[in-house]
Amino acid sequence: MIAKSLTQKIIDAHYLDGKKIPGKEIALKIDQTLTQDATGTMAYLQFEAIGVPRVKTDLSVSYVDHNTLQSDFKNADDHRFLQSIAQKYGIYFSRPGNGICHQLHVENFVIPGTTLIGSDSHTPTAGGVGAMAMGAGGLDVAAAMAGMPFRIKYPKIMGIRLTNELQDWVSAKDIILEVLRQIDVKGGVGYVLEYFGDGVDTLSVPERATITNMGTETGATTSIFPSDNVTRSFMKSQGRENNFKELFPDQGVEYDKVIEIDLAELEPLAACPHSPGKVKPVRELSDLPVQQVGIGSCTNSSLKDLEVSARILDGRTVSPDLHLTVNPGSRQVVDHLIESGSFGKLVNAGARILENACGACIGMGAAPSSKAVSVRTYNRNFKGRSGTKDADVYLVSPETAAATALTGKLTDPRQLVMPYPKIQLPETFRVNTNMIIPPLEPETAEQIEIIRGPNIAPLPDFPPLPDTLEGEVILKVENDITTDHIMPAGAKILPFRSNIPEISKFVFEMVDPDFSNRASEKGGGFIIGGENYGQGSSREHAALAPKYLGVKAVIVKSFARIHLANLINFGIVPMTFADKAEYEDIQMGDQMILVINDLTDSQICLKNLTRKKEYQLRHSLSKLDAQILKAGGKLPWIKTQV
Repeated sequence: MIAKSLTQKIIDAHYLDGKKIPGKEIALKIDQTLTQDATGTMAYLQFEAIGVPRVKTDLSVSYVDHNTLQSDFKNADDHRFLQSIAQKYGIYFSRPGNGICHQLHVENFVIPGTTLIGSDSHTPTAGGVGAMAMGAGGLDVAAAMAGMPFRIKYPKIMGIRLTNELQDWVSAKDIILEVLRQIDVKGGVGYVLEYFGDGVDTLSVPERATITNMGTETGATTSIFPSDNVTRSFMKSQGRENNFKELFPDQGVEYDKVIEIDLAELEPLAACPHSPGKVKPVRELSDLPVQQVGIGSCTNSSLKDLEVSARILDGRTVSPDLHLTVNPGSRQVVDHLIESGSFGKLVNAGARILENACGACIGMGAAPSSKAVSVRTYNRNFKGRSGTKDADVYLVSPETAAATALTGKLTDPRQLVMPYPKIQLPETFRVNTNMIIPPLEPETAEQIEIIRGPNIAPLPDFPPLPDTLEGEVILKVENDITTDHIMPAGAKILPFRSNIPEISKFVFEMVDPDFSNRASEKGGGFIIGGENYGQGSSREHAALAPKYLGVKAVIVKSFARIHLANLINFGIVPMTFADKAEYEDIQMGDQMILVINDLTDSQICLKNLTRKKEYQLRHSLSKLDAQILKAGGKLPWIKTQV
């Protein structure tokens, strides 16, 4: 019998069809889904359009954690819409202020060995509890809630062997920063990162969740830890031991690639501006003046993270040269911080306690000052994501962040003259689910009326694609274009997530402020890009809004996984150069013709009328992908199936 990895076992248990060959498409049954409000409103509009009367998953949860800043009616209206949708269709609803979706899902709902997809790219956080959890576009989540399979490319498995134990002042954040240092932001593409080795036993579930959360930044399909006695203890402490299932890889499993990390040799690390993969030791960056420190986000807002920070700050005051913000991951975390006295330690040290929400990580408040250095425990430091275009953001552990908050300079926490705070997690957590509204019974749910505010616009209707696409190159971009570049977040733009005509005005605003107007005037056209196009968030608006503006095809050197799927879902043809050097030849304004009458061909010809040249393009489209594209996108295709 062939020894199987943990990932392969979960795939086998949920496999529906396809070829189990790396790079080939497979279909999986999905057990659970989650959404958050920034992507969820559109996902539920799409679910409504499918026409299924009730979700068909084992469990679906709608969280409100992104758009909690209510500067006018828009976000508040979306929250009322989301709550009424949840009541009508059999979905749990986590109310605003309850916490961050990934922290809450780990606390309340994750079951080892299950499949979970979420309309947020950091859904792999649940891999810390042994689930196969993947980020996806909102339309894919809507389809899963309607009972349809989720399709992915069968992944290769990268085994990450952890040995020994972390030294004092080194934490789980430093482990995932080390992974990023080794493989960068593209090294995980096509892989699941599966952790094993004796070092795994030394890590708590919150620490594992930090690692799987930020594994997203490698481009990996997901990340996962085994479900073991550590998992059992955590689930028991949350009152959910009955959901525990032991899950390990087989002895002797052979991974497609193996990375070795000796935990005892790690030191505090930092990701430098403007990429999570630009990692250096903190000691090499010491004495850099800092104007802001942020502790929290879905990566580092667990009880352990904030307890460590509070103990470091206890009896001290943050530097007068900066301000410190803290956003706890959940009300449960706050409850325990109050019980232990650590909440007061944070307050007395001068920390600004923000809401239990994503907040500054998504550019929703707490933007740094001009040209500031901001040191954060978050997972992304893309240029402008903080809300300040000329700010430099460094990503670090809670230990490094707290030390920096005290000194006013980026500080290796090993320089602090104090013993390392040893944190013992509670044997029993204070579980309070009163901010999670359970689904209504079907008979009652049928009577619920959906509440729609004036900012919730109808879904755009996209027709089938013609056999020939003609148009101009309306934008050419470089490598590593993120979804933040394509469809920015922040307090100004996020409230329009349920209004495609309005949010489309901000497409590529950071790259080319005139893009939206130009695309509209020219009736759309083609985008040319470099490597890893679309890395970062799962936000489908980075495909949906360009489609609304008339973008017909995106031709690049390579795509990030989720964005590639989103382009297909909304009928934008995704192609890659057979010869990447030809990227240099095409310029903005060139007139192009792309014949797509048969997308089952692995190679397609692109004609450049301006330069009188032809280029061979490639794609990884399955037969089903081709059908979805030709139908004009996944939603019109689904309507023919359901």
